[in-house]
Amino acid sequence: MKPIKWIEGLGIADHDEEGRLLVAEYETFYVVNTYIPNSGRKLVDLDYRMKWDTDFTEFLKKLDKDKPVIWCGDLNVAHLEIDLKNPKQNKNKTAGFSDKERENFTKVLDSGFVDAFRHLYPKEEGAYTFWSYNRNARGQNIGWRLDYFVLSKRIVEGLGDCYRRVNVMGSDHCPLVLHISGLKAQGGNNNNNNNGKEESSKEEK
Repeated sequence: MKPIKWIEGLGIADHDEEGRLLVAEYETFYVVNTYIPNSGRKLVDLDYRMKWDTDFTEFLKKLDKDKPVIWCGDLNVAHLEIDLKNPKQNKNKTAGFSDKERENFTKVLDSGFVDAFRHLYPKEEGAYTFWSYNRNARGQNIGWRLDYFVLSKRIVEGLGDCYRRVNVMGSDHCPLVLHISGLKAQGGNNNNNNNGKEESSKEEK
């Protein structure tokens, strides 16, 4: 599917030097791909992360007013305690599991968005998408759920599935796949021949 338009960055110089955001606009929806800034060891970059979160959330809400959004990427946050193996040891000590980062993600969801995986599998544990290369973390499934598909609430009824492809190697992340229907691409053409169901996948490198 060829997008109508590409949008690169937030339009804010402080955020756009590292190529962390790319938007594909289609006829009836946006796909937003992000690599959210990491708060750093001992949370040294947490203040900058808070600024990014605030500015990005406003950007996302603005897109959502125009047409529904599918937001995906490495969001660098484990939202819930079941989204990482060792929550007690990492809480407010490790990037991605500070109260502030988690609260900001909650604010996004509360503003009209849905975490696709948790919507379908609210209690599933061990569903990680990232593992350190150290100490055979992947083999022991000592990981974090950092990669997401987040949807505008009004398109959740078309959500078919969201799942990990844990056997795909080559990265410290695994691909995440989304099945969603009811969205019309540019010109209404669907060259996938999959009866109107769109499949999106992301893989972090």
